[in-house]
Amino acid sequence: MLLAIVEQQAATIAAQAAEIEELKRRLGENSSNSSKPPSTDTPEQRKARNNHKPSGRAPGGQPGHKANKRELLPPSQVTSTTECFPETCRRCETRLPKRRDVDPLRHQVVEIPEITPEVHEYRQHRVECACGETTCGSLPLGTPTGILGPRLLSLVALLSGEMHVSRRKVQRLLSDVLGIDISLGCLSESEEVVSDAVAPAVDDAVTHALAANVKHVDATTWYQNGAYRSLWVMATSLLTVFYVATDGSRQELQKWIRNVRGVLVSDRGGQFDFWAMDRRQICWAHLLRKFASFSTRKGRAGELGNALLTWSAMIYSDWHLVRAGTMSRADFREGNEQRRLFVEKLLEAATSVPGIGGSCKNILAHRAALWLFFSEAGVEPTNNHAERELRDLVVWRKLTFGSRSDRGTRFAANISSVVRTCRKQGRHVFEYLVQAVNARLRNRRPPSLLVAG
Repeated sequence: MLLAIVEQQAATIAAQAAEIEELKRRLGENSSNSSKPPSTDTPEQRKARNNHKPSGRAPGGQPGHKANKRELLPPSQVTSTTECFPETCRRCETRLPKRRDVDPLRHQVVEIPEITPEVHEYRQHRVECACGETTCGSLPLGTPTGILGPRLLSLVALLSGEMHVSRRKVQRLLSDVLGIDISLGCLSESEEVVSDAVAPAVDDAVTHALAANVKHVDATTWYQNGAYRSLWVMATSLLTVFYVATDGSRQELQKWIRNVRGVLVSDRGGQFDFWAMDRRQICWAHLLRKFASFSTRKGRAGELGNALLTWSAMIYSDWHLVRAGTMSRADFREGNEQRRLFVEKLLEAATSVPGIGGSCKNILAHRAALWLFFSEAGVEPTNNHAERELRDLVVWRKLTFGSRSDRGTRFAANISSVVRTCRKQGRHVFEYLVQAVNARLRNRRPPSLLVAG
C-alpha cells in the first residue's frame, strides 16, 4: 500500500514537473520563436531581440557619411521670388549697387495659401407649361448628389482610409483648416461613395491577381461591430488586394480565391489544402521561428531544434546572395541540395520526439511545398511580402477596433486595395481617387489598377 502511494506521488511530481517546464517554455515565447506578433513582446524581449550594443558614438549623422539634403524645387514650381541685395560691404561698410549675381544662393520656403472652399450652387428652375404641368431643371451629368465634391470626397477617404484618422478628427480638421462643417453621418456616406467608385477596379485587380504566376496570401483578425472577421490579403509584384471574410475557414477563403492557378506562398494553414502542394511555397520565416521554439526545449528536442536552425540558416544565408544578385539560382540550388537533405532527415528524426514530433510530421506533410524557391523563378522562401502589406490594416484595426457595418468593412478592403496597389506602382493615390469618383459620377468605369496610368 505504502509503495503504491509513493509511486503515485512520484508520477504526480513528474507530471507536475513536466507541466512547469512547459509553462516556463511558454513564458519564454516571443516573436522570434513563435507565431506571436512583435507587438506582444515585453521590453526585455524586444531588447534581447534587437541585441544592439551601444557604439559610444553621438546620435545623428557620423563624420564622413553622405549628406542627405533637401533638393530645391525647380524654377517652374516657384510661385514667387524676392531678390535680396546687400546694402553695404561687410568689411568697409561702403554702399553697394544692386548688381545681380549670375548664380545667387537660393533659399526656398514652402507655404500653403489661405484656403477658402469653393461652393458651387446649382439652381434648378421650375417652369410651368401652358398645359399646366410644371417641370424642374435637371442637374448636369457628373454633379454629386451630396454636398461634397470629388476632391473633397477623395481627401476624406484618404484621411480615414490610409492615414487612419478618426471621423471625429477628420471632422475637426475640415472645420479648423478648410472652414467646412460636415456631420459624422455625411463623412460615413462619403466613404461609401468612394468605396463604390473604386469597387469595379478592385474587382478587376482581384481577377488579375488570381491569374498571376506567384501570389502571396496571408490573413489577420478584423472586427465588425465587435464580431470576429478574417481579413485576407493577396499580393503580387504589381497588385495588393484585400478581402474580409466571415471567418478563416477554407470555405470562406474559396469564395474569394475562385480559381487555382500559379504558385501560392503562404503558411501551413489547413485552409490552403485545396491548392496543389507542389505549386505552393511554405513560408520559411514561420519555420525558423518554429525551429527556434524547438531549440528552447531540453534534451533531444533542443538538440534537433538547434541543428535545424543551423542548417536552415546556411540555406537562408545563401538565399540572401541570390536576392542580392551575387549568386545564380542554379548555383544556389546545387550548393544547397545536400543541406536540404540534411534538414529533411532532421525533421524525420524529430517526428518521434515528444513535444515536437507532431509539428515535424505536419512540416513533412508539406515536403513538396518546402523547396519550390530552389527552382521556380519569382518565388521567395518567405511570405514577408503579404505580411508587410497587412501591417497598415493591423494598425487601423487597433486604432479603430475594426468597422461597424458591412459598408465600413467594404470601404476598408477597397480603399486599402487602392492605396497599397498605387503605392506599389508609384502612382498618385489622391489623383487616382479623384478620377475614380469623377468616373462614377458620370456612370463610367474607374481607371484600371492593373497598370500604372
